[in-house]
Amino acid sequence: METDSMAEKRLDTATLAGGCFWCLEAVFDRLKGVESVVSGYMGGETANPSYRDVCAGSTGHAEVVQIKYDPAVISYTDLLEVFFTIHDPTTLNQQGSDRGTQYRSAIFYHSPEQLAAAEAAIRAEQPDWPDPIVTELAAAETFYAAEDYHQDYFANNTFQPYCQFVVAPKVRKAIEKFSALVKH
Repeated sequence: METDSMAEKRLDTATLAGGCFWCLEAVFDRLKGVESVVSGYMGGETANPSYRDVCAGSTGHAEVVQIKYDPAVISYTDLLEVFFTIHDPTTLNQQGSDRGTQYRSAIFYHSPEQLAAAEAAIRAEQPDWPDPIVTELAAAETFYAAEDYHQDYFANNTFQPYCQFVVAPKVRKAIEKFSALVKH
């Protein structure tokens, strides 16, 4: 007889783009039920893009995080609510001073259910924003993990100025607003 503790976790995947992947990774990595967060690239035409290529805006890729999570602990809807809290979904191809298509707001869905949830989340979030939400909805395609030095960037570079002035405030905001979802 198999017990709950013996049962293997069934993980789902979420892929989100909302500006710099360092910010998204730092927040989602702190949530209960999130097993892993990998920074990378999706949504472009170039195979195996480099960070330099993506930042040049020549590949069409967005900086994304690919999240492996346990839906028995945290829902896709919860992930989307956090996502819409930690970035501005109304600025086209921009987050703060980061500009270019690589910084666009996008949800790369992995199933029809995720698409429906993303559409519902946008409808639910729109009243909270004075401008139209411009978050792109696209089917997930090939995910390219970013270079090793981008993984766990905030954890490894906490005192770097970008981390202190851009990433840390987003982490604090998420921890305050979603304290029930945060790992303790």
